Amino acid sequence: MQYDFFKSPILRVYTEIEDGYMRMKVSGAGSFLMRKSLEKNLSLFEGEKPVKTEADRLICSTWMPPVPSPGFDRLVKSQFFSFLGKMIPDQVTISITEECPNNCIHCALPDTKNRKKLAPETVKSIIDQVLEMGTTFVIFDGGEPLTYQGLEDLIRYVNPEKAITGLFTSGAGLTQERASSLKEAGLYSLTVSFDSAYEEKHDYVRGRKGVFKSAVEAVKNGVNAGLLVNIYVVLSRDNVNELDELYALASKLKVHELSFYEIVPTGRWMDHASEIMTPKDLRKFDNFVSRAREKEGPRVFPIPQVMKTTGCMAGRKWLHITPEGDILPCACIPIPYGNVHRDRIKDVWKKIREDPVYNAKCCLMRNPEFREKYLNLLE
Repeated sequence: MQYDFFKSPILRVYTEIEDGYMRMKVSGAGSFLMRKSLEKNLSLFEGEKPVKTEADRLICSTWMPPVPSPGFDRLVKSQFFSFLGKMIPDQVTISITEECPNNCIHCALPDTKNRKKLAPETVKSIIDQVLEMGTTFVIFDGGEPLTYQGLEDLIRYVNPEKAITGLFTSGAGLTQERASSLKEAGLYSLTVSFDSAYEEKHDYVRGRKGVFKSAVEAVKNGVNAGLLVNIYVVLSRDNVNELDELYALASKLKVHELSFYEIVPTGRWMDHASEIMTPKDLRKFDNFVSRAREKEGPRVFPIPQVMKTTGCMAGRKWLHITPEGDILPCACIPIPYGNVHRDRIKDVWKKIREDPVYNAKCCLMRNPEFREKYLNLLE
């Protein structure tokens, strides 16, 4: 079975599914000229399990539009622009509210205590602006976005011909009825956060008893509603020895993808820069990813490994909007470059892109020089 990533009279980029894995192919007269440029991007798919294979489309990941689709065509266009040095915020996260029943140890959202939220008309303006810029993935985040009245209306507002929608949640309040409502509104992917495969430990990190059970129920309800479901794990020294248990949990719950992001010293964890993952921890993770590729079960999306190829996405492919309306290079970098209540996002993006630091090879918030220069943090 073949799926076209890009097709023109002189160049075809496609994948063949062989024994359940993607094998990337390039053909056409232009393939000789473009092969080297394409090599890095195609390596992210080569040999990987797709999330879902259908007769007329391929879902490589819950993080990107299906192949083929108008949204995926826009993403491909964005990648060609990046070859020319023009970056587009492919992924925009909108923290629509600070309201949250949890008190997570590593929460990246600043403790403003104001319980701010973005008005629906403001969120819709943000959506209009970023879709015009070329964004292909709009994520609704919080706090806990499920506490936001009118969430389904915001999901419906995103033009599915241009972008997919995602929801990041702890799972609190995601009943079967709500999951079906989100699906009906057009939600593409549901991402539920887990910090541990063990109930007591997860609840401790989240600062509230019962969060683990809510997360498990949310996953089940999302799967039953027909949503693409992703489990998201913030990888730390505390859970790096639970990788196989987390994979077993994801398999048991029948999720489509299991994503890992390396913990970042920001927000409530800002002063913990000395406690980031060690090289030994990361080797454990690399070994797990290799083993997981051979297992029956969900696709693993290893963001730390992906970023070795892509570099830091902050202010280059990612953009974040806070409940106060501040525009940040990503959710982990607490540096406002503008505010949606007074600035055009396009202008703020241009301002961010004028700073060469946002072409980094590694996570900037783990870089002592960046932290000292931009945040006045001496460590």
